[in-house]
Amino acid sequence: MPTVEHINSHPEFIQPVSRKNEMMNNFLLPGLQDLCVSRTSFTWGIPVTFDPKHVTYVWLDALTNYITGIGYDADGNSTEQFNKFWPADLHLIGKDIIRFHTIYWPIFLMALDLPLPKQVFGHPWLIQADGKMSKSKGNVIYADDLVDLFGVDAVRYFLIHEMPFENDGVISWELLVERINSDLANTLGNLVNRTIAMSNKYFGGMVADKGVAEDVDADLKAVVTGARQKVEAKMADLRVADAVTEVFNVFKRCNKYIDETEPWVLAKDEAKADRLSTVLYNLVESITIGTSLLKSFMPETADKIFAQLNASEVAYDDLDSFGHYASGSKVTETPEILFERLKLDEVMEKVAVIEEKQKAANGVTEEPEAEEGGIDIEAKPEISFDEFGKMQFQVGEIIKCEAVENSKKLLCSQVKIGSQTKQIVSGIRKYYSPEEMVGKKVMVLVNLKPAKLAGVLSEGMLLCAEDADGNLSLMTPEKEMPSGAEIC
Repeated sequence: MPTVEHINSHPEFIQPVSRKNEMMNNFLLPGLQDLCVSRTSFTWGIPVTFDPKHVTYVWLDALTNYITGIGYDADGNSTEQFNKFWPADLHLIGKDIIRFHTIYWPIFLMALDLPLPKQVFGHPWLIQADGKMSKSKGNVIYADDLVDLFGVDAVRYFLIHEMPFENDGVISWELLVERINSDLANTLGNLVNRTIAMSNKYFGGMVADKGVAEDVDADLKAVVTGARQKVEAKMADLRVADAVTEVFNVFKRCNKYIDETEPWVLAKDEAKADRLSTVLYNLVESITIGTSLLKSFMPETADKIFAQLNASEVAYDDLDSFGHYASGSKVTETPEILFERLKLDEVMEKVAVIEEKQKAANGVTEEPEAEEGGIDIEAKPEISFDEFGKMQFQVGEIIKCEAVENSKKLLCSQVKIGSQTKQIVSGIRKYYSPEEMVGKKVMVLVNLKPAKLAGVLSEGMLLCAEDADGNLSLMTPEKEMPSGAEIC
């Protein structure tokens, strides 16, 4: 299969590696099924010319926008822009659409005899810590609300920092407050503020390199001038969270340098005035270099720091050398607090107002009371009968079950469904032991696409009911039914 051959011969094509393994093991190696390129279950879309009941499958026309948008012409009259920019160096996409970009899209391009993009990177998700977002509950976290509460750069930093290379990240109001206080207010903001304050207190704001060096300076300079290469290496592998961590390692090293040199002690000895001046110069220069690296991630904050230090951004090619800050420059007399420390209870009061507005906007005036013996859940969008008809439900009998290694939630069951046996992984370990699962008759969604949970292949889904407290109970047939019986 050409797609498999391309992936095997271009190990960098699908990243991270876990995404490549998912596509290979779950879709390509088991054998691809035919793909229908039109739909009749909705009317929006590009009509199929030979059948008015059909519209083009959205992923067919959506993917081709990558090339038609820059001037591709199937008759050979493509634009200079297309010839210049295709193939793309990178498709940076969400992990939920990686199959379309790494299986269908390459097949389309190969059929057109066009080169494939050089790399497809499926980034992870950011998941709410306390469960699913719901407009009726008022707990949807909107970007506009985040910016109103914390500012654009603080939100940028949090989202970058909390989005790991491969696994999903987590977002919550508590985590936001913790990260802003720890990294932005303490590590960065406090560093800039006290460096400026000491420069004003001891030298009237003048920052001059007197050349009085000590051994401790060498390590600071090595960390600062070596940061560019580390950031560049992380970004080359699309490890953006790791890259911004390398930038903040510069600021952390500056804070350590203050503890090592103790400027307040040097200030007590007039004979050490030139050493104190050199220490403060080293700090300002180090912050300037770190801020030059930071600007791509937090541009507004970087500009504020440059203004307060009376510094200019250091050119990228010069970030591996020390001494760019003009000796004798003067920092601001009135430093601005970059990031205020936040109090969680005050933030949560504002969050409560936001949540009430969300509920009101969705017609929810108070928490619905559950009737005795029942609970209310948020309604999902209606589906057509044709859509429902695609799902296949059957009775299954669990013939073997064991706990999934390195997971506190998952059980792996071997489920006999008629003449076949499917392996199904379920998050029900809290409610059932492997021993009590064996022998149970259960209801199974049997034609769910295979997926891996905690590294274990799951080939279906056991149906469960969930109460208001989140407790799960397996759905079982009321009467004795044979394995394989259709649920309809």
